[in-house]
Amino acid sequence: MPAADRPPATFRLLIVPGVTVDKWNRVWSERQPGVALRIVPAAHAQLGPLLDGGADAGLVRLPVDQETFHAIPLYTEATVVVMPRDHALAASGELTVADLAGYTLTQPLDDVLALTSSPDLTVTTDRPATTPDAVELVAATVGVLLVPQSLARLHNRKDVTYRVVTDAPQSSVALAWLRDQEDDELIEEMIGVVRGRTANSTRGRTQPPPPPRNPEPAKRPRRTPPGPQQRRKRR
Repeated sequence: MPAADRPPATFRLLIVPGVTVDKWNRVWSERQPGVALRIVPAAHAQLGPLLDGGADAGLVRLPVDQETFHAIPLYTEATVVVMPRDHALAASGELTVADLAGYTLTQPLDDVLALTSSPDLTVTTDRPATTPDAVELVAATVGVLLVPQSLARLHNRKDVTYRVVTDAPQSSVALAWLRDQEDDELIEEMIGVVRGRTANSTRGRTQPPPPPRNPEPAKRPRRTPPGPQQRRKRR
């Protein structure tokens, strides 16, 4: 949606599951007190609200269509395996994909890791619709689940636990917006917020020219004291 069509004094930020914005929300409120930051939660990692004008920018999971969106990568998450709390792998601190050999992975339809079967990974063909559904299956001892750590925390429950898998595929989070919104000043402001720029950063803003410096007063030449011959002439 063009900036002119945005509801007045509002910036709408799409948030996919697992992403938290508390810190960025505080910074936005300090820098833009007259513009409310309205969070638009997404049911899963989908970009529909950005395409249909329901959001001005979004914190989304990569990849995105580079011909449609600008995207600034922000961070990459650790991947964890979710398992029943009394699972044999729960005794380990960290795991590798090879440690998962022999276990069946449940892969929901909203999976963000694009997992594929391999000699070390057997992915079930009967896929649950959502990540919460997959966690429920894991709790019922039907396979294990690979997800970004933030999603494991979001859907955590008492009868499951999770461990980091150091060499599993990972998910990166980015700030994305439509390419036809390049000149939107509030998007520039949001870019500065998520990148940690200071409030006085000149990126994306027109700054007034610096005031002229006052010229320093000209220094008077130092007088050279008269030599002996000059003193004799004065007598």
